[in-house]
Amino acid sequence: MKLGLVRHAQTTAVAGACYGRSDVGVPEEATRAIAERIAPALPADVALVCSPLQRCAVLAQAIVSLRPELTLRVDPRIAEMDFGSWEGRAWKRIDRAEIDAWTRAFADARPGGSGESTRAFMGRVGEAFDEWRRAGRDALWITHAGVIRAVWLLRDGLRCAERADQWPSQPIAFGEWVMVEA
Repeated sequence: MKLGLVRHAQTTAVAGACYGRSDVGVPEEATRAIAERIAPALPADVALVCSPLQRCAVLAQAIVSLRPELTLRVDPRIAEMDFGSWEGRAWKRIDRAEIDAWTRAFADARPGGSGESTRAFMGRVGEAFDEWRRAGRDALWITHAGVIRAVWLLRDGLRCAERADQWPSQPIAFGEWVMVEA
């Protein structure tokens, strides 16, 4: 049983901005190119699921327009992490002491003061991951880099990254498609 994870196209957000849960757009051409690459490779019985944020929903809808036999389900559990007051700010403009405080208490601190803790984020992604495993069928999630990294940890049996150094750091390109197996 396989779970495909596709990161959305590059957004229209200002380069270097923290935009986790912000609902930023994506260029139509980039989204269409990703959909045209992915849609033909999907099995007809794949469970297609997307984050409700438009950068993912638009890509999922483009895939369905190319593969109308697919059924799309929107799942808020696979939306990106909420970074609270950091949302929309340039990462380089966020006070280093704030970032350090978050990484020191990585599991439970709330980024940006009111954001989502890593524990809460991984909890909701973990619920979606567990549901996929129980369903017993291949799925494709149109989602975000943070969700993909959380799934890698979940696949390896880690339900919450207690320390920042446990969080996967490898880059995930816009439009990248990665696979995990149950």
